[in-house]
Amino acid sequence: MFIIGNLFNAVALVLYYILNIYMWIIIARAVLSWVNPDPYNPIVRFIHNITEPVLYKIRTKLPVNFSGIDLSPIIVFLAIIFLQKFVVGSLQGIAFSFLSK
Repeated sequence: MFIIGNLFNAVALVLYYILNIYMWIIIARAVLSWVNPDPYNPIVRFIHNITEPVLYKIRTKLPVNFSGIDLSPIIVFLAIIFLQKFVVGSLQGIAFSFLSK
């Protein structure tokens, strides 16, 4: 049970870091939307390509554009926080239950 507990704990930790990195990429995307960056810059293209599929799905499902302000990054933030608290917390709880046996 020790190995399974460590596996769940490692998966929870990796998922937490992936979600945290994606949250910072969303922040960078929001900051880039306030300025007019060079669209051919590789960093700008990477940030756009990695965030646009998620933001586009939210924009098509929910009307989150109020008077020119796009609120879809806030929806993604809330989803990431939910996943960090619920999924990562649940995985850590499962890991703890396996490690305490």
